[in-house]
Amino acid sequence: MPILRLAIATPLRRLFDYLPPVDLDDDAVAALSPGCRVLAPFGARQVCGVLIAVAEETEVPSDKLRPALDILDTTPLVSAPVLALCQWAAEYYRHPAGEVLAAAFPGGLRRGKSSAADTELVWQLSERGRGLPDGALRNAPRQAELLAALQQWGAVSWERLKDAGHSTPTRRSLVQKGLIEDTRRPIEPGEPRWREGPPLSPEQAAALDAVNSGQFASYLLHGVTGSGKTEVYLKLVERALAAGRQALLLVPEIGLTPQLAERLARRFDAEIAALHSGLADGAREAAWEAARSGRAHIVIGTRSAVFASLARPGLIVVDEEHDASFKQQDGFRYSARDLAVKRGQLEKVPVVLGSATPSLETLQNALAGRYQHLRLSKRIGDSQLPGVDILDIRKLPLRGGLSEGLLQAVAGELDAGNQALLFLNRRGFAPTLQCHDCGFIANCRHCDARLTLHRAAGELRCHHCEWRMPLPDRCPSCNSRALNARGVGTEQAEAVLRERFPDYSIHRVDRDSMQKRGAMATLMDTVNRGEPCILLGTQMLTKGHHFPGVTLVGLLDTDAALFSADFRGPERMGQLVTQVAGRAGRAERPGRVILQTHYPDHPLLRTLLQQGYDNYAGQLLEERASLKLPPFGQLLMLRAEAASLDSAEQFLAELRQAADPGSAQLIGPLPSPMQRRGGRFRAQLLGLARNRSALQRLAVQLVSEAEASPSGKRLRWSLDIDPLES
Repeated sequence: MPILRLAIATPLRRLFDYLPPVDLDDDAVAALSPGCRVLAPFGARQVCGVLIAVAEETEVPSDKLRPALDILDTTPLVSAPVLALCQWAAEYYRHPAGEVLAAAFPGGLRRGKSSAADTELVWQLSERGRGLPDGALRNAPRQAELLAALQQWGAVSWERLKDAGHSTPTRRSLVQKGLIEDTRRPIEPGEPRWREGPPLSPEQAAALDAVNSGQFASYLLHGVTGSGKTEVYLKLVERALAAGRQALLLVPEIGLTPQLAERLARRFDAEIAALHSGLADGAREAAWEAARSGRAHIVIGTRSAVFASLARPGLIVVDEEHDASFKQQDGFRYSARDLAVKRGQLEKVPVVLGSATPSLETLQNALAGRYQHLRLSKRIGDSQLPGVDILDIRKLPLRGGLSEGLLQAVAGELDAGNQALLFLNRRGFAPTLQCHDCGFIANCRHCDARLTLHRAAGELRCHHCEWRMPLPDRCPSCNSRALNARGVGTEQAEAVLRERFPDYSIHRVDRDSMQKRGAMATLMDTVNRGEPCILLGTQMLTKGHHFPGVTLVGLLDTDAALFSADFRGPERMGQLVTQVAGRAGRAERPGRVILQTHYPDHPLLRTLLQQGYDNYAGQLLEERASLKLPPFGQLLMLRAEAASLDSAEQFLAELRQAADPGSAQLIGPLPSPMQRRGGRFRAQLLGLARNRSALQRLAVQLVSEAEASPSGKRLRWSLDIDPLES
């Protein structure tokens, strides 16, 4: 009897064996392919699993085997390379294969919904509608018009009918009368066309020529801000489409997809599909199906789009590859950037990683020759990199984090008809609420964190667990009314700017102000009209956005990035300052950057500004090499969360005692930097190895011991390979 081996989305790191459905004959079983979805009983539930293999034997006793209920697909919905990618990822990240494969499907298909690939929903006359005599709907002229349109056009999409002025209530009335019906018909993919782009600079042309479209290789497109990396991407997309292939472009944030999609739409007459978590389920499923069927010529998405199946893959691009958003920080903890490289190998297509500030891992791969290093050292056209001024704010009065010198610089740019961008990576009004009389500080009840004051919403909010409480009018400790905001957030800076510049538009850009769907696209349209204005925001403003009217960039709090307990802190500081500064002077008008700091002579800051990011990163690589830290060593982190810190640390201590690290090194257990989060205490065990094979051996041991440990069943634990955050 053949055995169906399924991956099912559970926390268990194993596959599950089933008998074929009782009504499935041997020939049908033999025709099954890995990647098909199978409906199967799982305890008292029915679940949708993914077929991994049809096996000839099983270790499960025959009386324990249950038959599957149904085969949902006649052909796999995920391509063979994507299936292989998921299996590789499950092994590399030591994560349950069923949960990994769940990331490769949109929600409806994950739950067993039927696939509608290669088809579209259309409306047509029913048999009764085709036999309707003339004049039968004379008392319902709107219905008669819709009926006449269908008689003329035949089966047609509702979008076309709606564009012709027909309404949903009219359609509903005809459906209730049995005169029209919906059906699905095959979609014929169109032929893509494109317009000629601007002439390439010599550096852009050399980078384009270096990318071999016919085979797998990894490329680092390392270009200063404004050097035209996106134009190189577009030329590579054009080349892929000309070869009859599809292109996959990954971006770190949802907010970047509309901007890139609009630029692609201006250049290409082609179907473009967007894949990200901000889409409604139906729209996301339609985009996924368009990618899988090959109907979409270009696919843009955030990190989960790395699992989207493509019918004819030809190119993978990862823009802003250094961005930490490409790493999933909970559940299945994967790096979309690294999986993009692995996918390129499986698909046999080139992978281009682009950044002005490459991650040290990617930069080292390029320096070692594993990736081809393509450089763009100059900005496009006549624009020059902005000059950078350090503004020493020691002893200076500040209002909303703004010095008078910076405010005067902003005023000068506005008076000249330009735009200014101010960066403050702290949302809310203030990060702390403190009683001036007794010293009380408002802390989160569930985390070791202070509550952030959001004055506009009238509440205190934890930015870690999202717990909220109304803003008190008296101190909970001493009943005093002397409650003061300490520190500065974007809300407070915005209030000062509105008071100082009442005649100009102020656009605050943070997670609170950009919650509405399409908010970032609307902002881009408004700002790019070129009218003088001020942009104030967090990291959302730094990630690849192009603001041609911005001539001044101000960093309100450079100091926050200078001090970090994390060994990656200096790298992130360099990337952040360089990316923010790069928003200035990207058109014909020269740019200027002002950095407010209490530490104007800080060695990290001086090195970055005097020698540039490339030399700065080179020094960081030397330090990492001496300490055997990534990318010269490999890191894992096993975290435990429990009702008490002792329980979490005891569990990790048991694992450390049972493990044989070999050439690897175990560090801990240690309390996490934030010991309590969401009401649970966290501790971590770090593993450091010289190479990936040693790290993987250690990971296998730790997972095996954790799964067998009785105390591991009484708490939460997770493994993070190549962690970016602690």
